[in-house]
Amino acid sequence: MRALLRLTRAIDRFTESLGTLSTLLVLVTLGVGFYNVVARYVGRFIGVQLSSNLFIELQWYLYSLVFFLGFAYILKHDANVRVDFLYANWPPRRRAWVDLLGTVFLLIPFCLLGIYVTIDPVLASWGRLPNGNWGAWELSPDPDGLPRAPLKSMIIVAFLTLLIQALAQCVKYIATLRGGAQTDGELEAKAEGQGAIG
Repeated sequence: MRALLRLTRAIDRFTESLGTLSTLLVLVTLGVGFYNVVARYVGRFIGVQLSSNLFIELQWYLYSLVFFLGFAYILKHDANVRVDFLYANWPPRRRAWVDLLGTVFLLIPFCLLGIYVTIDPVLASWGRLPNGNWGAWELSPDPDGLPRAPLKSMIIVAFLTLLIQALAQCVKYIATLRGGAQTDGELEAKAEGQGAIG
């Protein structure tokens, strides 16, 4: 269990870095959006085209990346929306059971299914033809648009990082059930204490 908790802490650190990157991308997205608005109005005023579809598509690509990179972070911090008023009043062990069962029987299969059904469309976007050969990758139909294949690949990355964090959460739920640790900090302290004893 100690080795699994150490691995969980490494996964958590990676997920935190994804959350930080996602936060930075929010700022970049705002910057690109601000440029699009200013360039459109200033360009119209001076009679020069200052913006293009490239910046418009870049804005929604970045917006998509914020969510793709944030899924695992939201799971780690249990920041998803809950409408169950019973769950909030349950003791930690009962919540851990519900979270563990929900993760094992719903979230993990959902991630695996998401990866499975996304692989072929993503490969097709990169140019894989039905006969197995490779052609040109998918591009935006708009003039000066961006290629679509890299963004579509991030769907698989999103499911994969969510799956990895879901497995880490399972380890934490099991640790809670075995020893009563309730938070990431308590789990880390417990793992370090066991390491000192061992």
